Amino acid sequence: MTPDQAAAFARIALGHVTREYPHKADHVMTGDADAYLPRRVHPIFFGSFDWHSCVHGYWLLTRIRRLFPDLAEAAAIDALFADAFTAEKVEAERAYLDQPMSRGFERPYGWAWLLMLHSELIVAGSPHAATLRPLADAFAERWRAHLPLMTYPVRVGIHANTGFAVVLADRYARVTGDTALRELMAERVRHWFGTDRAAQAWEPSGEDFLSPVLMEAMAMQRLLPADAFAAWFADFLPALGAGEPATLLTPGRISDRSDGRIAHLDGLNLSRAWAMRALAPAIGGTAGGMLEAAADAHLSAALGEIAGDYMGEHWLATFALLALTGVD
Repeated sequence: MTPDQAAAFARIALGHVTREYPHKADHVMTGDADAYLPRRVHPIFFGSFDWHSCVHGYWLLTRIRRLFPDLAEAAAIDALFADAFTAEKVEAERAYLDQPMSRGFERPYGWAWLLMLHSELIVAGSPHAATLRPLADAFAERWRAHLPLMTYPVRVGIHANTGFAVVLADRYARVTGDTALRELMAERVRHWFGTDRAAQAWEPSGEDFLSPVLMEAMAMQRLLPADAFAAWFADFLPALGAGEPATLLTPGRISDRSDGRIAHLDGLNLSRAWAMRALAPAIGGTAGGMLEAAADAHLSAALGEIAGDYMGEHWLATFALLALTGVD
């Protein structure tokens, strides 16, 4: 990650986190009184096409502000945050969760990104961390309550993926010292994934931006002891050292970047690069080398496609930042 890349990513996010339209809502109406206007209902996270993308746009800006404090864009980030993160606006975002039909709002993807944003503000020593905390506490409590209810994990390559949410929530739990949440997630990932063997990796699907196989592996890596993870992974992808499954190691091809769902595949290439870079040191050997080489190929395929069409531009820089800097 270079200062020039960081500045470019910051400018992209600054250009969309307060762009109200076009907007895709996750909102259930029970009557006329529930009519929806983005900025009125979500006074902080109304931009970036949808709520969760706006949240992780703020995460991107927080991380870049922390890692590259001397960028010219720092002043604009500070001004944006001072306007956005007020007690009144945070309370309005939190109060939305009290609505009877909000139980599934942004579950689990938006929940996990809000927790990631809060953890990044804490690590940055930002005064806005305390302001945002009531909203983060509300989502953390929802996650704790939801985990025991999940008899089965969600293994898709889009927003509902369980492994991805676990990885982000684990970062939050580590930063906040929430050992009880980490223990609960560790118990759940063992329950969900502990007996998985010889993953076929029939991916990607046509709209994936996450790898179900790699997200599961990342969740296990973060929450199992190193020796237990190594033993599990050896059975989970036993032929990785021989380059199989090849579908997992081959970048996805994107046919139309103006189609928001097909453009997900740029995100898949970036999120796979992130996951492979995180997993490779823990795997080592020939299999680890396969992951490192594949990560480079995936990053090369996608890093030049961050900007250009709004359907990708409103979110892809976040996943590029993950690929370049990791989750922690």
